[in-house]
Amino acid sequence: MVCQECGKRPATLHFTKIVNGEKTEFHFCESCAREKGEMIPGTSNGFSIHSLLSGLLDLDPTGKGQASGSRGQQAPRCEECGMTYSQFSKLGRFGCSSCYKHFSDRLDPLFKRVHGNTTHVGKIPKRSGGKIQVKRKIDELKKELQYRILQEEFELAAEIRDQIRELEKSIV
Repeated sequence: MVCQECGKRPATLHFTKIVNGEKTEFHFCESCAREKGEMIPGTSNGFSIHSLLSGLLDLDPTGKGQASGSRGQQAPRCEECGMTYSQFSKLGRFGCSSCYKHFSDRLDPLFKRVHGNTTHVGKIPKRSGGKIQVKRKIDELKKELQYRILQEEFELAAEIRDQIRELEKSIV
């Protein structure tokens, strides 16, 4: 395939852009892509997936990371490896396992935005995960029970309570 811009050199970079469901493809040679200012992975102006994600996800939701140094406050730093939160934002990975503990107040909003929850639930095998599924169902019913009590829907709450008791019997 030939470069769409110059029409001379072979196209080595292929971009696909999707806007409002409309797909557009671009095919450029390396030199035309440089002229257009496109980022070329693997070169000095390239980017890593970590920098892409940190830019898309705004890894500093509190706004404390990079601006805190300019106010005379010291940026949060891991006591084990010395990594700062702004360094984590640029790299997209921590320096050690203690970083999770040191930056935990900033990670919960990030995990909630990325994964939709702050606790890992994962998938459960149908054959071997029977007890786990029942326990999860009980947890859901307990939340529903609390909601029904707050709404003063006591008849429904009593039915849910009975369902919880039956499920708890099946676990034992």
